[in-house]
Amino acid sequence: KNHLHFNVLFVSKYYLWSSAVTPVFVQKGDDVMLNLKEADDLENSFVSWNFNNKSINKDLILVRWLPRTEPEVSPGYKGRIEFTVTRCCVKLKNLQETDSGVYTARVIGAVDEQTTQYNVTVQVSPVNLTVDSVSSSSDSCNLTVTCSTQDSHISSTFTCDTKTCSQEGGERSEVTTFAASLRVYLVNDSITCNHSNQVSWTEDIERAKKLCWLDVVSFSKLVLFIFTDPKPVIIVVALVFIAIFLLLIIVAAVVCLRKRRKRKSKSAF
Repeated sequence: KNHLHFNVLFVSKYYLWSSAVTPVFVQKGDDVMLNLKEADDLENSFVSWNFNNKSINKDLILVRWLPRTEPEVSPGYKGRIEFTVTRCCVKLKNLQETDSGVYTARVIGAVDEQTTQYNVTVQVSPVNLTVDSVSSSSDSCNLTVTCSTQDSHISSTFTCDTKTCSQEGGERSEVTTFAASLRVYLVNDSITCNHSNQVSWTEDIERAKKLCWLDVVSFSKLVLFIFTDPKPVIIVVALVFIAIFLLLIIVAAVVCLRKRRKRKSKSAF
């Protein structure tokens, strides 16, 4: 340890070569490999990888390595990183939001120090479409929905009648952090909530008319919904519901009829 400390202090008197910070975008849960950009005379250099944690504003040591020794991985990162001695690169595994920050590799030789830096952003791309309000009549309905992600949201209002649906003001969109985009729009009477970024995109899609009639319990409106929204799955579900509804009516009628007959037979005696 004393030898390692001496080397670091000694080299600090010499030149420092620094490269620009390279942005890296990673999907949550994925792995990423960070390589050295400049790697001269690794066999006679001290190598370390550090992480500047944004959430706690602290510089953490991931791994340190001296030639002809085993890599020294920090206890908090054992099992979470892999260090390749031959190239001195580091693999970060199963990245989470808290792993976002600047990763710095230092290669300290006899006369200079070379650094490689990556600004890693772990992006999360879940999206959610929720209904804020619904107001309906016998022939039309208005609904307001919110399209949201972890750090942004936009709202939009839609109007549906028995034939078609429309979006007030047309497509709504917003550019969120790190140039990701959030959009809500209408296609073929389906409301689409879309979130896209540098590594992925996700969607949450709902039929506008289905959202419109969620608060409707009228049998006549249910039948109207079936014929105005002819989607196979919806038709099957609706027909099953209607069949159960009719079956319950028949069962109730039979029970009532039997009760009446029993009463008549008792009164006859």
